[in-house]
Parts: sequence; structure tokens; C-alpha cells
Amino acid sequence: MREPPTRLLDELSRVMTSAIGVAQGVSREADSFVKSQIERILRDSDFVTREEFEAVREMAIMARDENERLMARLETLEAKLAAKG
Repeated sequence: MREPPTRLLDELSRVMTSAIGVAQGVSREADSFVKSQIERILRDSDFVTREEFEAVREMAIMARDENERLMARLETLEAKLAAKG
């Protein structure tokens, strides 16, 4: 005897729901794997953190400002020496 169409559709629906669940699980596993691999690569690389970058950037700005002040002072001293000589 043939099964009524509704029972067949119920079984098909259950199979499709299971397949979707498996696909979502595989998708989550793939996402997790890719994320862990990217984190490993970044951790093993010599990238600096944002905080380290900002600290070095601030040091460079301060060094440049000091260099400009010293250059102005040197020019003043050289001008005084040239005026005396």
C-alpha cells in the first residue's frame, strides 16, 4: 500500500530539517576553524598591538618636536657666533 502524501511530506520535512541542522553545524565548525587559524597566524606574527603602535607614534611626535626645538636653538647660536665673528 502507498503511504498517504502527508506522511511522505512529513518524512521529507524531517529529513530536510536534519540536513539543514547538519549544514548549520558544519558552517559553525568551519567558522570556528577559520577564526582559530587566523588568530594563530596573527599571534605567531610580529604584528604590534594598537597600544604599542600609539605609544611609538607618540614617542616619534615628541622626538620630532624636540628636534625642531633643538634646530631652532642651534640656528640661534650659529647666528650669534656669526655676529660676533
